[in-house]
Amino acid sequence: MGAVGNPVADFVDSLDLDAHVVGGAVRDELLGLPGKDLDFVVPGVGHAELRTALAPHGRLEDLVVGEQLVGVRLHPRDATLRAAQPAGLEFAPPRRERSTGPGRHDFEIVADAAITLEEDMRRRDFTINAIARSLRTGEILDPLGGRADLEARILRTTTATSFRDDPLRIVRGLRFVSELGLDADADTVRQMREWGPQLEHVSGERIGGGLAADGMGELSKLLLGAEPARALRLARDTGVLPHLLPELASSIGFDQESRYHDLPLDEHIFRVVQAAADDGAPFAVRLAALLHDAGKPASAWRGKDGRLHFYACPQLGKRAHEEIGAELAAAALARLRYPTRLRQRVRRIVREHMFGVADAGDGVRARKFLQRHGDELAFDLVAHKRADLRGKREGQDAANAAELDGLDRFREALAAALEHPHRLDQLAVDGADLIAEGWQPGPALGAALQHLLACVVGDPGLNTREWLLAEAARKRAA
Repeated sequence: MGAVGNPVADFVDSLDLDAHVVGGAVRDELLGLPGKDLDFVVPGVGHAELRTALAPHGRLEDLVVGEQLVGVRLHPRDATLRAAQPAGLEFAPPRRERSTGPGRHDFEIVADAAITLEEDMRRRDFTINAIARSLRTGEILDPLGGRADLEARILRTTTATSFRDDPLRIVRGLRFVSELGLDADADTVRQMREWGPQLEHVSGERIGGGLAADGMGELSKLLLGAEPARALRLARDTGVLPHLLPELASSIGFDQESRYHDLPLDEHIFRVVQAAADDGAPFAVRLAALLHDAGKPASAWRGKDGRLHFYACPQLGKRAHEEIGAELAAAALARLRYPTRLRQRVRRIVREHMFGVADAGDGVRARKFLQRHGDELAFDLVAHKRADLRGKREGQDAANAAELDGLDRFREALAAALEHPHRLDQLAVDGADLIAEGWQPGPALGAALQHLLACVVGDPGLNTREWLLAEAARKRAA
């Protein structure tokens, strides 16, 4: 019985294969969430029979896990099906798996028509994902009580060896805590503690940069969930966090001893991440929130006031925490195989996140801020600063409220400044115009253009061809 209005389900139902929708699509359907791509397990049918049944409908691609054949992906000829599920439709016989080592590919996999659908469910990660729905009858197969766990919002592994079989499942479980608001049961928490160190065997792109069809790894999905702080606290409390992000290990329980903070550093970080999520901040801002204060423990020095400080102190050989943090963020994101442009963007947010917001409504300052950082990064920095301020204290005090108000006014000034020139390509002249006036290509020409931009940022009314050429001539003659 295909789902109403779902062309993929209707098509697969028409094949008369007794196919079952499995995994996340069933879970989300039961939760009333928007549908995911549908994956199918077909009991009683072998690999060769699957290929024969699917071949008339499009291009086939064998699915291989650990150099072992596990199923078939169909890239359908039908344009409606391709549009509904661009990555293709996956079909597999039921299978059993047995771990033979710590690596992702260290598995003995048996995919066979004789294996029951119940056995296939038991090799999955969590009970909430071990649910199948028959397309033919609509019947739900739930051998491990996943539906009850969904209703109770419980995260429970399918077996005692789930995390041993694939340690990435630990991060996936944390992701479900963030996305679905789950609580891990006591045995799952124990397993996280036991198998967390095995995350060192998991490749960085599976954790962060993403090998999934959507290009997002489990940590990325955790940060994009509704309750990332909940998941990060579980990662800390189970000892998983240092294995997931060693850059944050020294932050756990670190007392900032600061008049600006009354929270341990790890709790502050978690609250900043949560505030960024609550604000719907861009993904780069959420990553930066996670790593923005990672440099504090290494930068800390005690002042005459008896408190710790985290800005640069050359006399003590201490660098600013944002400088150290930017390096740690860059190293972490490289290890997790995030794209280069994203790594650079996050690094810059971390490096520049300590900017002040005095004279928040000053249009000149706003234009200079845009000139220095560019439009995208400027608003990223404001979004991060807002989350950072909201994560400083147990409760928001008057000083914090005043800073937030100033930040909101600064954002308004930035938005207004977008209408005024603050980039070289917005000048009424360009390099070719100056060359026509006798300038030679080279550093002096570039410096002249930057000078003209600085003048225009200070007074947008100067952005006329006549004034700019006259000012360039004056500067050349000086």
